[in-house]
Amino acid sequence: MSSVSAPEIPVGLSTASVWPLRAGAAFELAAELGYDGVEVMVWADPISQDVAAVRRWSKRTGVPVLSIHSPSLLITQRIWSPDPEVRLRKSVQAALELGARTVVVHPPFRWQRRYGDAFGDLVDELEQATGVEVAVENMFKVRPPGGSRNARVSAFRPSIDPTDVGFRHYTLDLSHSAAARMDALELAERMGAGLSHVHLADGTGIPKDEHLIPGHGGQPCAELLEKLVSDAFAGQVVLEVNTRTAVTQAARARALAEALLFARLHLGQ
Repeated sequence: MSSVSAPEIPVGLSTASVWPLRAGAAFELAAELGYDGVEVMVWADPISQDVAAVRRWSKRTGVPVLSIHSPSLLITQRIWSPDPEVRLRKSVQAALELGARTVVVHPPFRWQRRYGDAFGDLVDELEQATGVEVAVENMFKVRPPGGSRNARVSAFRPSIDPTDVGFRHYTLDLSHSAAARMDALELAERMGAGLSHVHLADGTGIPKDEHLIPGHGGQPCAELLEKLVSDAFAGQVVLEVNTRTAVTQAARARALAEALLFARLHLGQ
């Protein structure tokens, strides 16, 4: 009796990984290094906000768009619209137009009361209407303005852990789990079959979003990737790492090549 092997897990590159360069550089590096696709972080970069421009870069390089990261950061609160519901709807529409299967979104901020009250229903509505997976991401606590060195509060409702609410799809970010000092493997277990997207990065456990190259911190990056294979994970892995200190394009390419090699090695590819 012949056996059918599971399809390989696609490994993508976040456009955030080439900051301060623009999204086009991510497409070029993804093509050069052999990534399977790109996740577009929608933020101040004008290319990331322009679906037609992203499509041109994808066509030019032959690199597909795997996912869209909705503008959920504090610094992106007015991109596309000051209304977070509009931003999420536009993200899902962009995913549809670009052929991306996933939209990554952060939980609502605590002060977004109307959006927060309707968030679960909105996510369900968008997924059912479009077939796009809206994967809610785990977050971490931050130091409040004027707070003591060790003081940390959650800026998200109801918490930094989306499994406290329960969604159909989740994004597990290992830099965030490091900053939260949360056990990433236990979090993956809680997400269960809903885990459909992974932001692969590393962190040392300091309360800061470090986004280190995997293997340069203390997160169980290798163990998680191996678990994905053994669990027949059907989602996507995206490298969302920090290369802003790279002084040359060659140095940035080496870092991103190392990150891809790490992922491929521990995914058995």
